[in-house]
Amino acid sequence: MHTLEVAKRKQNKLKSNRFGKREQKFKIKRGLAGNLRRGGCLTGQSFTIKSGKMNGNRFFCSNRVLRPQCIFRKTKGEVGKLMLSCRRRALLLAVLVGSSALFCQGQELQPRRWSHLPMNVNFAGGGYVYTTGDILFDPVLQIENVELEMHSVLFSYIRTFEVLGKSARVDFKQGYQDATWKGLLQGAPASAYRSGLTDSSFRFAINLWGAPPLKGKEFAEYRAKTDRETIIGAALVMQLPTGNYFDDKLLNLGTNRFTFKPQFGVVHNRGSWTTELTTAVWFFTENDDFWNGNRFEQAPLYTLQGHLVYTFRPGLWVGGGVAYGIGGESTLNGAAKNDRKGNLVAGVSLGIPISKKVGIKLTYIGFRTQENVGGNTDNVAAALSVLW
Repeated sequence: MHTLEVAKRKQNKLKSNRFGKREQKFKIKRGLAGNLRRGGCLTGQSFTIKSGKMNGNRFFCSNRVLRPQCIFRKTKGEVGKLMLSCRRRALLLAVLVGSSALFCQGQELQPRRWSHLPMNVNFAGGGYVYTTGDILFDPVLQIENVELEMHSVLFSYIRTFEVLGKSARVDFKQGYQDATWKGLLQGAPASAYRSGLTDSSFRFAINLWGAPPLKGKEFAEYRAKTDRETIIGAALVMQLPTGNYFDDKLLNLGTNRFTFKPQFGVVHNRGSWTTELTTAVWFFTENDDFWNGNRFEQAPLYTLQGHLVYTFRPGLWVGGGVAYGIGGESTLNGAAKNDRKGNLVAGVSLGIPISKKVGIKLTYIGFRTQENVGGNTDNVAAALSVLW
């Protein structure tokens, strides 16, 4: 059993401030394994109690990372008893950080994902994304003015092939991120920094209607003579827990769990215009090693996105899209939290061909939370892709 002991009081010093109150200092020492019994405050932290009678005053656990406050109250026969532990408040913070940050970073807005492609070709791409924005927390945590700045480098690979007479593709994506969070905890500056790999993802997609499996010259002739077309597709995305993850940190680039996202999409081409509609459900496995051994679960997340794309000529196109996601309520150690997610996402993209086999894409995406907690971020991206 881990222990919590209060250091012996050194010499009590009476300090007269302008309110004529007394200041006493207590220090929480580290337990056997750095954990605490009775849900006490985080280890190795100091608490300063400033009050003449110490009647229900509120204090906080100080640390260089974002941590919530503690509340000390006077009870019969005991002064300074911890009534609402930092650990319980920290668990609430962990849920908000773990779920809202993930929701903000993970929700997608991607046009042309159901595009008709020639068979047996490869696409490889690399890109850079700059992200900046604000993260909103429950006011009770007294965490304010939290700003996120993130640099991401992304790699993707696509291979097309034929399955049961249908055109299909597999996608692989891997990212590397460098992120910094800065804000105020109880009015004092605090920050956190992470750098490393993100979770890897694989996607298998098949066009169930339209977009016949064609190669080379046959594909070019079909696209040239087809003025109107409807494509219906289905896909499954699997996100692997391969990203940078620390079980003693609230903020991580990886999620330490699997995510499965079945998708269903409809595309209609009419001349130079293309409309797309994609719906998806995100299913999450539990994270049984979430922040100091806690168990984190999340309900399914439901998303819907639509795009309108205008193609000037092959490779040169511009598009805009909107998306909305709802759900994803969290459960911590079996206790459900009232923290439903809601995000509105909007963006624009421009595709520019450099040659027949090389192109670039410029993108802006904005995330706006529709709840009291979550993230409001702006993302600017540039990507290069090569076909062979």
